[in-house]
Amino acid sequence: MKNIVKRQYRELCDFPKVYDFMVKNYAIDCRNGSCAPFFEYSLATPWFDNIHNHRFAIWEEDGEVVAFCWCESRLGQVFFNLSEGYELLIPQMIEHAGERLRADDGKLQLMVYESQKALLEEAQKRGYKEVWREECGILDFAKKKLDVPLPEGYVFEDYDKIDMVRLTDMTWRGFDNEGESDGDVDYHDHTIAAPHATPQLDVLIKTTDGEYVCFAGMWWVPTNKLAYLEPLCTVPEHRHKGLASAALSELQRRTSELGATHMTGGDNEFYSKLGFEKRRITLYLEKVEE
Repeated sequence: MKNIVKRQYRELCDFPKVYDFMVKNYAIDCRNGSCAPFFEYSLATPWFDNIHNHRFAIWEEDGEVVAFCWCESRLGQVFFNLSEGYELLIPQMIEHAGERLRADDGKLQLMVYESQKALLEEAQKRGYKEVWREECGILDFAKKKLDVPLPEGYVFEDYDKIDMVRLTDMTWRGFDNEGESDGDVDYHDHTIAAPHATPQLDVLIKTTDGEYVCFAGMWWVPTNKLAYLEPLCTVPEHRHKGLASAALSELQRRTSELGATHMTGGDNEFYSKLGFEKRRITLYLEKVEE
């Protein structure tokens, strides 16, 4: 490990290297850190704070990325990606988080997957304790095939016929935002312009009268056989009708035909009832005053 160099992350030129590093080191339980589409989505979504991304740090050995320390949506919540065999870098990574990636008010949370055993042990030695956990599901296609049909009165919209203004309005309401959407399609267009975005696999459900009511986004990673779900929402007046379940059934069908073996999900009971297993457990670690 004599040739390891730590340097600043430079977004415009380093994103491809970091993305490939995450793909190469992918594990379903995230033992080597976050998956590539999770990182890409954080960069591609305009409402996330990317102005401080220059504070992220890369460790390279002979020009190849072996470690990466970064934040998803804002400073103060720090993720760690690390190749196996480079655990000696963990103290440096935690120190970088404390020095460069704190929130403006000084707060710092280490976002450590439960499967990152060496990182968790080092953080605990330094006084970090679990204050919250998020248990997200994985749908193993070999174990569970979803077969939830669309209820009567609903149909899937063809990708090439999607009205982006109406989709923007629908997702605004689907995430329970207050007031009226401004119909600004740039947010959606900016996201699907990401290098590895696969919007052609997205699922949009509408009523037979043409109202958009449920949307499920898909980020397909062929190398990892990973179907990464982001986002999923249904407008309030059409919830509890099985639309989201039908959307995930359709996503499974579309991605399994491409070779996917598993799909990510969230941490609530909805996913558990469908057969998602809690295999991605994120621990929120803080130094807590006794």
